[in-house]
Amino acid sequence: MEDSKKRKPEPEPDHPNKKPKQWRTPKKGQPNYAPPTIEPGDAGIWATCTKGKEGKCTMELRELFEEYAAKLYGTSAPEAEEAGGKEDEEEDDDIAIDIAKEIQGLKSSSTSRKKALFQPVRIDIQCVLFFKTRAPVEPVPFVQRICSDAVSGISMRRGRWVKKLTPMMMMGKATPEGLQRVADEVLGNAFHGDTGEGWRFAIRVTRRNHSVLKREEIIGQVAATVGRGQGHRVDLKGYEKLVLVDVYRNVLGMSVVDSDYGDLRQFNLDEIYNPSSKPVAGSAEKSNITNASHDEMAAHGNSSLQNAPTLASAYHDVASETTTTIASEDATDMIPNAIEQQ
Repeated sequence: MEDSKKRKPEPEPDHPNKKPKQWRTPKKGQPNYAPPTIEPGDAGIWATCTKGKEGKCTMELRELFEEYAAKLYGTSAPEAEEAGGKEDEEEDDDIAIDIAKEIQGLKSSSTSRKKALFQPVRIDIQCVLFFKTRAPVEPVPFVQRICSDAVSGISMRRGRWVKKLTPMMMMGKATPEGLQRVADEVLGNAFHGDTGEGWRFAIRVTRRNHSVLKREEIIGQVAATVGRGQGHRVDLKGYEKLVLVDVYRNVLGMSVVDSDYGDLRQFNLDEIYNPSSKPVAGSAEKSNITNASHDEMAAHGNSSLQNAPTLASAYHDVASETTTTIASEDATDMIPNAIEQQ
């Protein structure tokens, strides 16, 4: 009897009978929460924030974006609608029904994430955030409205950590082929319409943690795509359309904004609410382009630069003579200084 009551020795960590851990795969019907990623063809909004405040800035932007989505499109967040519906339901004591409701809630939550107008994507870069958008949200007019309201005083500042917003009409892979596909789609709609009107344009490139595509290569490829006929010409100071190209690691995005980009402080909300004394590049009166280069730029523009190679080379000729061109000065603007953290 005493021998039978003795405790059996516990198996050693390397005991041969110990079963190894097995990976669990989700069963059929259970939601699989894969983190969202940036895919070619996506649209969205880049944002910068104070260093170390990426999580808080994400919450601030989600609230801001959803508020403006309801104002502009009459659309509310699916998560909020579902939460409100659940509160109205009566409680049920039946355990089986409660379990079924919980499973259904998990499925609905997974579906609502896919249908959300704004979906944050985790970017492993300090101070940088990205929100994927879906119809009916159009990133450029959406961000433009937010900044316009801020400049006019209609909207008061509510967030502490948001810095700059950069709308992207289309995303792609950061390769020469990916750049061309995005350029054909974005620039074709903006410059090659049925109006037959030639536009004065400039190009601004922002790169971070990327070395495959050089700035000069991006400018040349974009300028060549813009210059396929219709008399478009380079104007770094008095542009009517500004092409924004943002490259982060292995992804790139592109958009075309209007001439009020400088007046809206380059969509920098922090600069709108807390203006500094430094000049804002891109505004008509505060561009740091030299007079000599501007005169040469105008000469290039007045000559009919109809073919793509000539227009691309003309853009490089003008940009190379400026100490800090409109195509490069935005790069440091997108990297908030470490001393800004609180």
